[in-house]
Amino acid sequence: MSIIAQEQFEKLANFKDELCVSIFIPTQRGGKEVLEEQSKTHLKSKMDEIKRRLSKSGISEEKIAQVQSPIRKLIDDRDFWRHQSDGLAIFAAPGFFEKYTVPVNFEAYEHISNEFYIKPLVPLFSGDGRYYLLAIQVKEVSFYEASKYSITKIDIDDLTPSNLRERVGFDYEEKVLQFKSSSNSQGEKNMHGHAGADRERKDEILRYFRAVDEGLQPILNKGKLPLVVSCQDYFFPIYKEANTYNKLYEEVVPGNPSDTDKLGLQEKSWKVIEPFFEKTKKEKLKKYDEWSKTEHTSSSIHDIIPSALEGKIDTLFLENREEIWGKYDQQSRKVTIDDQQTNGNMSLMNLAAKKVLENGGNVFLIESAFMPEKESKMNALFRYS
Repeated sequence: MSIIAQEQFEKLANFKDELCVSIFIPTQRGGKEVLEEQSKTHLKSKMDEIKRRLSKSGISEEKIAQVQSPIRKLIDDRDFWRHQSDGLAIFAAPGFFEKYTVPVNFEAYEHISNEFYIKPLVPLFSGDGRYYLLAIQVKEVSFYEASKYSITKIDIDDLTPSNLRERVGFDYEEKVLQFKSSSNSQGEKNMHGHAGADRERKDEILRYFRAVDEGLQPILNKGKLPLVVSCQDYFFPIYKEANTYNKLYEEVVPGNPSDTDKLGLQEKSWKVIEPFFEKTKKEKLKKYDEWSKTEHTSSSIHDIIPSALEGKIDTLFLENREEIWGKYDQQSRKVTIDDQQTNGNMSLMNLAAKKVLENGGNVFLIESAFMPEKESKMNALFRYS
């Protein structure tokens, strides 16, 4: 599975070229559809339609071939089609090609413009929850960026100690095991006079956790995402004491992180933090309802587009199955809305989504029945001081 990291998403969002092709198709993980290569056939059909559209619009055969060639090779890659998830996203331009197999149920769609269409990827990066995941043990520490659909390891070797021994400088394993044992029987520990030794062992672990916390700060403060910790239960109170990051999630992913693989960690951590993100979505919808018709909300595209580019939007709600075409003049802050896509306009929903995410806001794709203000395809909750 090719997981889209935040940096890759930003690269796609900022990419510009005379010819950018975005393709989204539903795929299947197994069963009859895979055996019959239905997804492969679906992509071939989309590619033929794109070639027809490009030829009709006067694009040269050379440029069409540059875009088409890597897609044709993918169509012929039989092994690739045996290992699918729920959706396939393809981004192609002359000299550029990226494909992503992701657990998102796309509706079949192709988009031709001078930029890539990233709106269908929004659930990977907002609404369905991006967060940091720290898997920490006395022998190892790993750090990830994760979401409901993905998990990507982040290299922190140059930022944090790799284990407790590296931080405290002497043999620790037996002491940690003793601490674990005594932490499970507080009364017995004091009865036998081990309180002082246990404090020493805790202090060693605390020093290690503080070093990890300090090393992670440049990443944490840049992304400003919730931090979930995976560790044995008896370590989590010590990590909370060491922690200085104000978005540490209060519930731990229980158990030894070594007992599962990366995807297992993602699944377990999502179960822990999912209520937080669902709560966030509900709170934003409630806040929009409370502030509706005030200066803190808007359903006007003419207000929303310039505000998105200026970083003023806290949360953007987009109608999931709709689109708005038009133009935006940044100098005059003027929005022009068109009835359909043309060679000279763009998706205003795509533009707004990119800019809100770029500026650290939330974006939710909402079905029409649940939009805060249903007469508009785009609603915004503004930031406030």
